[in-house]
Amino acid sequence: MENKKIFEATEFKNIKEIIYNSSKVYSDDIAFVIKHQENKKVRYENVSYKRLLEDINKLGTALFNMGFKGKRIAVIGRNRYEWVISHLANLLGGIISIPLDKDLQYEELENSLIRSKADCIIFDEKLEEKILKIKENKNTNLVEYICMSDLSGYTSIKETIKKGEELLKNSETDYLNTNIDENIMNILLFTSGTTSKSKAVMLSQKNIASNIYALQSVEDIRKTDTNIAFLPFHHIFGSTCLIMMLACGVKTVFPDGLRYIKQNLNEYKVSVFVGVPILVEAIYKTIMKEIEKQGKTNLIKFARKISNFLLKFNIDIRRKLFKQVIDALGGSLRLVISGGAPADSEILKGFNDLGVTTLQGYGLSETSPVIAAENYNIMKPGSVGLPMINDTIEVVNRDENGIGEIRVKGPNVMIGYYEMPEITAEVLKDGWFYTGDLGYIDKEGLIYITGRNKNMIVLKNGKKVFPEELETLVNRLEIVEESMVFGLPDENDKSDIKLSVKIVYNKEVAKEKYVDKSEEELYNIVWEQIKELNKTFPRYKHIQNLILTDEELIKTTTKKVKRQEEMKKILGKSEV
Repeated sequence: MENKKIFEATEFKNIKEIIYNSSKVYSDDIAFVIKHQENKKVRYENVSYKRLLEDINKLGTALFNMGFKGKRIAVIGRNRYEWVISHLANLLGGIISIPLDKDLQYEELENSLIRSKADCIIFDEKLEEKILKIKENKNTNLVEYICMSDLSGYTSIKETIKKGEELLKNSETDYLNTNIDENIMNILLFTSGTTSKSKAVMLSQKNIASNIYALQSVEDIRKTDTNIAFLPFHHIFGSTCLIMMLACGVKTVFPDGLRYIKQNLNEYKVSVFVGVPILVEAIYKTIMKEIEKQGKTNLIKFARKISNFLLKFNIDIRRKLFKQVIDALGGSLRLVISGGAPADSEILKGFNDLGVTTLQGYGLSETSPVIAAENYNIMKPGSVGLPMINDTIEVVNRDENGIGEIRVKGPNVMIGYYEMPEITAEVLKDGWFYTGDLGYIDKEGLIYITGRNKNMIVLKNGKKVFPEELETLVNRLEIVEESMVFGLPDENDKSDIKLSVKIVYNKEVAKEKYVDKSEEELYNIVWEQIKELNKTFPRYKHIQNLILTDEELIKTTTKKVKRQEEMKKILGKSEV
């Protein structure tokens, strides 16, 4: 089975064509809602698709006038309208855009600016301290610093747009007339990791545009949708998703932060939500906790059985039956897409049972990013769906269980790693990109990811353990907030590996369910639960050691656990 085109979609060569088309087709529709908080009053500003293109062209015209034609501009800050127009102004003018993680430590930020040879930086005012230090130290190529808000001592985006407006009135059309070469590097994107290990991925506009076309062809995104931009834009999943929403004429709103997600879903009547598993799972757990508080757990279970039985006869009453639950999420949520890491299939199924279509996709920064995804026609627990319509996926070097490394070929595969020819040659061979992910393809052509090659634990007897598989099951324990499974050398036999788990417990659950329990008592309770879980695994997968903490695991901004950093921390504290 192949992922076939379900929806009509136009294939554009580059991002400039996408944005110009949307500005024409959806001209007066709302592209973005900007929330302004003035004293205690809240004001909402609607930005039309027509105005979006005008703002991009004004900003881009000013940037060209400032000497940045053919140059490199870094963009750093939280998800906001100014970030969007900065990144798009770069792309529509062929300026190399360098999206940077706002949570980078100073040394990493400076290093990224040096390595990327950025000429200018557009930054969020909250990063003023780091920017001032970079300016003073003069170790970078930066000649201009533009702030996303009004900030003393810096040119603001507002001023730059005003300058561009005047230039356009005086018939300065160099920026507007820029021809885009969609095959060359236009985005330089740093992957997660420490400074020494992070790789800079070179992406072209063809990479992004081809992926947007593939997504539009199979996913049910509607111009009547409201999308909440929770994925960080500096990550390719976030920025490709942003442009895809613009290609579909969707209204996008910005969240106020993780703790306000439920409030924001209600406030904006969000219908589409794209997020990483930890976020999707957090929303689901919040709903389930509320159901439990109201004493309706058994009622919901019974209702699910009825609705699932009726679905076999194509009778769908889910949204009517679970109206109260959906209303708690704003009442409009109809589609959730999870990506960036494997999601718990139980939670995906749970959302689907309630009438909220919840799909899983798979991809990497190097593939712009999506290479496989489910759609409302093709959903199977544990699977990441079928290959995108313009991608070919194969599993190579398979073991006796059919598990091997996933490789992909398609127009969305990166140009390479910036100034790293040897590392590029390791992953790009004969047009194939070797992902480093392990998995298999079933008889229907659906793809399953079992884990990362580098995370795989090989035991003394040659058996292979994928920590991600065990973590999914451990995370289902009510008291577990998150976990990391890892291998440690056995004290008595250094050549053997002892499977271990570090668990971050949920403080609220501990407070509610295990009142006045000491840390030691809590440890014993969790250890008993792990021993029960072990009974469901083959013996070689038994977890033999537990570390319990209430301290969050070290993660990237897309909420992936930094395993190496965690291991350093674990080994530094304990020689278990």
